[in-house]
Amino acid sequence: MHLVVVESPAKARTLRKYLGKGYQVLASYGHVRDLVPKEGAVDPEHDFAMRYQVIERNAKHVDAIAKALAKAEDLYLATDPDREGEAISWHLREILRERDVLDAKPVRRVVFHEITERAIREAMAHPRDISQELVNAQQARRALDYLVGFNLSPLLWKKIRPGLSAGRVQSPALRLIVEREEEIERFEPREYWTIEARCRKEEARFVARLTHYEGRKLEQFDIGDEARAREVADTIKRAARGVLRVEKVERRQRRRNPPPPFITSTLQQEASRKLGFSAQKTMRIAQQLYEGVDIGAGSVGLITYMRTDSVSLAQEAVEEIRAWIARHYGEDRLPPKPRVFKTRSKNAQEAHEAIRPTSVARTPESLKERLTRDQFRLYELIWRRAVACQMRHATIDTVGVDLACEGGHRFRATGSTVVDPGFMALYQESAEGDKKEEERML
Repeated sequence: MHLVVVESPAKARTLRKYLGKGYQVLASYGHVRDLVPKEGAVDPEHDFAMRYQVIERNAKHVDAIAKALAKAEDLYLATDPDREGEAISWHLREILRERDVLDAKPVRRVVFHEITERAIREAMAHPRDISQELVNAQQARRALDYLVGFNLSPLLWKKIRPGLSAGRVQSPALRLIVEREEEIERFEPREYWTIEARCRKEEARFVARLTHYEGRKLEQFDIGDEARAREVADTIKRAARGVLRVEKVERRQRRRNPPPPFITSTLQQEASRKLGFSAQKTMRIAQQLYEGVDIGAGSVGLITYMRTDSVSLAQEAVEEIRAWIARHYGEDRLPPKPRVFKTRSKNAQEAHEAIRPTSVARTPESLKERLTRDQFRLYELIWRRAVACQMRHATIDTVGVDLACEGGHRFRATGSTVVDPGFMALYQESAEGDKKEEERML
């Protein structure tokens, strides 16, 4: 019998379904060890030596794993494919070594980025050793959490008030917030006015903004108060007598390419804008979709691993998406070559994938009855973005019109029309601050 250990019971249920007989799958229920909660847990004087203890609430799960290992021929550590998952596997191996229950049994680390039968069997067939580099990265993060928080928090209690805390992340974040607030407080508001003309040509209505007054281009603060604004408006009304003539029309065509598939941060941002989800809620639901949802034939992982900073997609995923687009939207919706996105972060782990559906054939509508409302909404967002990223660009006509009247007064109206929606037929990215483009036909 082979023993497989994962973090969560939901993930364990999905793996049991795929691995079948001959495998026992147990959950560690998250981290199994942490630093001792007292001074000296990290010792900078001795190469930052760290003292750990088993987390009390998970001690019974560690005991169950140790007991099962006694009857197993080997151990597969299948925790998440990031530094936290690597650390859980390392800590578990160290505990079992200390308890002397490994007995020279092979310990294999298996990594998969999606919980599907193909991915799991591929990972089980190609195990590796625990990556000490990833473990060291996690330990460095944990040591900094301890050293900053343990040493600074008591100082805050003493100097300011009890209950305050400092941290490796929260303290620099707080500084950024304070500095931005100070900038806002230093800002000196300055009044300015803009003037617009409500125009109509036959049945088309649009708005044009004043850009030149008495032959001179207006700067932002040229019209500084209401009295001046009304004076300018009255002058133009007398000169125009209700009519503006078209002086120049500029037409341009531009392309808009689809956004890359989601990484952790962009998923959180877009789920906040479009769905109103907090970052915590987004990650909780994404975890459910990753670990597996019962869709009628047992538990199935619906998305790839949701903690990633890479925008790359596996070749087979790209091929499946392109085939689906050709079948449902037509070959003309595909670019000549697959789109390849480059990860901007220098520290991105390129072995990871972007967040995508594990099978594009599982459309949101086909799963709607099996998912909760929030699961459906987040899955639909991920599915649409992943499919759209391999679709043809959108083609947009933009128009700029200069309108003028006697006296050197000139207005500018702009608008755009979608000639070919391309990927926009499936997905439109939210603009930051929830600003929506107004598409006007001129």
